[in-house]
Amino acid sequence: MALMFFARVPMTMTGVTLTLYVVADLGHGYGAAGIVGAATTLGMALGAPLLGRTIDRYGLRPVVAVCGTASTAFWVTAPHLSYPVLVACALPAGFLSVPAGSLARQILAALVPAEHRRAAFSLDTILVEASFMIGPAAGIAALTSLSATPTLTGIGLLFGSTALLTFLFNPPIRNEDELAPVGSVRPPLRSWLTGRLLATLLVAASALFCLVGTEVATLAALRAHGDVGWTGLVIAVMCAASMLGGIVHGAVKRSLPQGVLMLLLAALVLPVGLAVQPWWLLMLLLIPTNLLCAPTLAATTETVSTLAPPAVRGEAMGLQDASARLGLAVGSPVVGFVIDHSAPAWGFAAAGAGGLVLASLGLLWTLRRRTGVAGSTQPSLAAAVRARR
Repeated sequence: MALMFFARVPMTMTGVTLTLYVVADLGHGYGAAGIVGAATTLGMALGAPLLGRTIDRYGLRPVVAVCGTASTAFWVTAPHLSYPVLVACALPAGFLSVPAGSLARQILAALVPAEHRRAAFSLDTILVEASFMIGPAAGIAALTSLSATPTLTGIGLLFGSTALLTFLFNPPIRNEDELAPVGSVRPPLRSWLTGRLLATLLVAASALFCLVGTEVATLAALRAHGDVGWTGLVIAVMCAASMLGGIVHGAVKRSLPQGVLMLLLAALVLPVGLAVQPWWLLMLLLIPTNLLCAPTLAATTETVSTLAPPAVRGEAMGLQDASARLGLAVGSPVVGFVIDHSAPAWGFAAAGAGGLVLASLGLLWTLRRRTGVAGSTQPSLAAAVRARR
């Protein structure tokens, strides 16, 4: 877990450093920087399931070696690239990013017994929050105190060193009690990519839509009222609340299911826009919804690990990563559009409503399939009774 924590830190630095590099050093606008970020995010979303499938088939080391080399090469050369070349390289660089998030979850599922996975996944989510408290701040500090070249090169070296350590450590991706070894016959896609798993992934996307939308609305509200200087403290309190929620979620013997947690998370965002000033009141109103952030993400991982067979766990975790990336990619522009055409307060409403709609679609899909299955069993039971008579 310590290794995966350090492997995630350079990933959390990439967004803000790329944005500032494109704006400050290359002299382009935030829209141009958003294109680079969107290309990277799209590459990650496309690559995560395929990289997970490759890990399932060939093991961890080949993927880590290729992705670690590609990530290091991209970030070391990035400060020497023109903007068009940077955009062209962003998509394949995202595609070949080290899948530290899905790797961490896959390794934990192999190392931890099923009855303790809630606690393990909760702790992993807490460490994700900690990495986001460290990484972006470190990236900004490096850019402001140094320059783009040593900062971006340093990120590349961090990617390379953590990939090398992961390659050497070679943690297991399946435990010895699981019957599907690496390289075994892969079960058919239809046998495990069920409606329930797809609904779980849709709820995961809705969670990230809601979370990134809340962040965008928070930043817009602070900026609109001249309270940008308090942004760091507000984000730190949001992360701390999420970590506290993750601790509680991992400690209890039974917790709420993923869908209920997500509905509560989105519903608690809706009233935040009613009081966006002063900044400390906004911060306090953001605590309840963020208490459910880590539990929702941990419950998502727990559900995916339960539904996916061990032989395809890497691909399933990659699909979870892809759904999260898509939620991020959609949530930010949608909520930003609402804010641009109304006010920051309506951004919270858009984030919460969008999360509720997407999560409700996933939950209704699950309930409909369960109802259909239950209904389909009735004729067969009646037929069995008639046959017995």
